[in-house]
Amino acid sequence: MAGQTTRWLFGDQLGPHFADDHDGDFLLIESRRVFARKRYHRAKAHLVLSAMRHRAVELGDRVRYVQSDTYVGGLGRRTRDLQVVAPTSYAARDLVDRLVADPDRPRDIERLAARGFVTSQADFAHWAEGRGGKRLLMEDFYRDARRRHGVLLEGSSPDPEGGRWNLDHENREPPPKGATTLGVDPPPWPEEDEIDAEVRADLDRWEADGDVSFLGQDGPRLFAATRAEAEAVLDHFLAHRLATFGAHEDAILEGDPWMSHSMLSAPMNLGLLDPLDVVRRAEEVYRSGDVPLASVEGFVRQVMGWRDYIWHLYWHLGPDYRRGNALQHRRELPDWFAELDGSATRARCLSHTLDGVAERGWVHHIPRLMVLGSYGLQRGWSPQELTDWFHRAFVDGYDWVMVPNVVGMSQHADGGVLATKPYTSGGAYLNKMSDHCGSCELKPTVRVGDDACPFTAGYWWFLDRHREELGANQRMARAVNGLGRLKDLPELVEQEERRGSSAP
Repeated sequence: MAGQTTRWLFGDQLGPHFADDHDGDFLLIESRRVFARKRYHRAKAHLVLSAMRHRAVELGDRVRYVQSDTYVGGLGRRTRDLQVVAPTSYAARDLVDRLVADPDRPRDIERLAARGFVTSQADFAHWAEGRGGKRLLMEDFYRDARRRHGVLLEGSSPDPEGGRWNLDHENREPPPKGATTLGVDPPPWPEEDEIDAEVRADLDRWEADGDVSFLGQDGPRLFAATRAEAEAVLDHFLAHRLATFGAHEDAILEGDPWMSHSMLSAPMNLGLLDPLDVVRRAEEVYRSGDVPLASVEGFVRQVMGWRDYIWHLYWHLGPDYRRGNALQHRRELPDWFAELDGSATRARCLSHTLDGVAERGWVHHIPRLMVLGSYGLQRGWSPQELTDWFHRAFVDGYDWVMVPNVVGMSQHADGGVLATKPYTSGGAYLNKMSDHCGSCELKPTVRVGDDACPFTAGYWWFLDRHREELGANQRMARAVNGLGRLKDLPELVEQEERRGSSAP
């Protein structure tokens, strides 16, 4: 392949849509320093390395797979005939910029447009500029994307299938009464092979040598690491789980961590699946008459709506967005939370969720938002620390994923750029949408005392601390006014100030 361009693939650019248009060879660099800089979840490190090494086997003689301490070391002395698909983080793009501008060894690197998302960055920029200064809204972006790509439309018209763009109100059902599971088939689990064994042995050795340190547990691998595995998960979801996805997508059952969720976020964020292809295939299932529109629309909205919107906002809002702290929250994450110690707390929702993250590096979006994120918001934890923690602790967590989701959606640290209100609640919401409270010694209806629910007390404590800011928010003013009805508010505030970040 001498004289041909080498495409350098990052570890989240592993699907065929990152390679099929290239007739040269490839470079994959496994940098150990990535895992030495931060304490990632062990299952995440395993998944990423397994996916990279499996991809190298698939590419065969066309790839040079380099294990190095650093990316620069892995590139070696090569300075010409290199190209990259635009990386997915500011840090990675800055690395490429530094390599090009290095005065001692400048490298000629062709940079290709980003891929792996339904909407291109050029199309998003055109849409955003066309707003004429109006606030960016995910719902408007989502509708525009569906029109541009002809997804779930009435025939050849620009109108939505079924007459409505958003069927979210049909997808907010609590878990079925008395159920311990949804009763659907679990997702197909991958079978580990010799590559996984090699990865686990390497991670064991690195830990033993003191080079790296991890969070959580590793194994067996639960998430797809190859295109074939990801396709199998997608096929199974479309055939057996999509129909029941919608109604209970916001519900939590302790005996059913997967519910009807697709389990595709991790392989999709590794670049193993093309999201537009995923959307097209979901639409085909709907057209066949096998699944309700609400389930398909809800899934399509997650993939080509929310996922794409988060990606584009990450770049549109700029690198300083991550430093937002509109509520001036600066408390450090306590060790019991940061280290995934579910046994440290009596609160069943927190304990069960932290145990799930420790075991799998994954819980679905409602435990993330309304248990973990909501608790951090109520306690006044640093949004930057929490963003970093989510990035490290979740197998599908990347910088572009977690910065807008945590700083904006979860912690309201951007002052309302992404979401118009803080996403937090008292224990009543968790009691309605989960089965946690039934086995918890703390009571969702109690605010003060030994059996007070930390979410119920924390919710009012949060509102009290931020009366001025939240009272001016139309969507929060009624809740803030409710503080005046709490006769035990002084005792509640004293209780929560005393508790601080201690485990409830």
